[in-house]
Amino acid sequence: MECTVRWTGLSGMTFLAETGSGHIVTMDGAPEGGGRNLAPRPMEVVLAGTGGCTAYDVVLILRKSGQEIYGCDVKLSSERAEKDPKVFTKINFHFIVRGRNVKSNLVERAIKLSHEKYCSASIMLEKTAEMSHTFEIIDEAVATAEQEQ
Repeated sequence: MECTVRWTGLSGMTFLAETGSGHIVTMDGAPEGGGRNLAPRPMEVVLAGTGGCTAYDVVLILRKSGQEIYGCDVKLSSERAEKDPKVFTKINFHFIVRGRNVKSNLVERAIKLSHEKYCSASIMLEKTAEMSHTFEIIDEAVATAEQEQ
């Protein structure tokens, strides 16, 4: 895997990352650090990438388990060290799975498999951060029936 990160110029702290797959990601710094707040901070991109990595796993595992899912969100909240290097010290992953008759034990299993075996990003970050995981299931059949009433 490769990536090239390029500073966009002499003013500001905006960077463009071109991934090995040919996609562009823009990052910027906070105004107090010379940035202009035009894009996410690099550490926000790390957190978002971790969320994407684990959500991908959970969806794949649930589909392979025969679950009828329509959506999967993961809301990440984190804390960082106060002094440099300001690594993540705590990360909570809250999954919201939407589907029809989704089994709670299979969601729990999918999350566990992602975080213990498949999600490279969260496994790497757990070296510095205390990880916690919660989830909820929104049954689309129940939600549809309630809306029709």
